[in-house]
Amino acid sequence: MKKSISVNKKSRGRPKKAGGVYPVSAVRLSPDVATAVDKWASAQADLPSRSEAIRRLVKIGLKAKK
Repeated sequence: MKKSISVNKKSRGRPKKAGGVYPVSAVRLSPDVATAVDKWASAQADLPSRSEAIRRLVKIGLKAKK
């Protein structure tokens, strides 16, 4: 008797991103802070999104000396 044909099972769900995934951190901003972040972002040469502006501002804040 012949062996049955092997079937490759497909994995379910979205495929993993190359290089890994960073965990998501949600931030709740007051309207005043969100407006200030948007104003800062609009003054940048490359017009970053709000998410990118928040990332950049956090980096600037972490580099600041006390």
